[in-house]
Amino acid sequence: MKLNQYKIRAKVWLYSSEKSAWHFITLSKKQSAEIMARFGLMKRGWGSLPVVVTMGETIWKTSIFPDKKAQAYLLPLKAEVRKKEGIVPGKTISFSIEIRV
Repeated sequence: MKLNQYKIRAKVWLYSSEKSAWHFITLSKKQSAEIMARFGLMKRGWGSLPVVVTMGETIWKTSIFPDKKAQAYLLPLKAEVRKKEGIVPGKTISFSIEIRV
């Protein structure tokens, strides 16, 4: 495994508002702290970090975002990936992220 790659197992959760519903995964506080310490200076808008995600047969580029309340990074899951991988809220999934350096 690469130094900028992390294996993650976490539960999908849903954030709903009147206008939309977003699916997310919260990285662990421990992994988030390590990522912030190692790559925090590379942050972009809203504190985001660019990543490549490998989830099942699907690989895509996106960003993780810091969540002050959770004190961890959040990974948004787009509809195309959820449909392809059969992901629903409450499902625990395993995947890897690679910080794009």
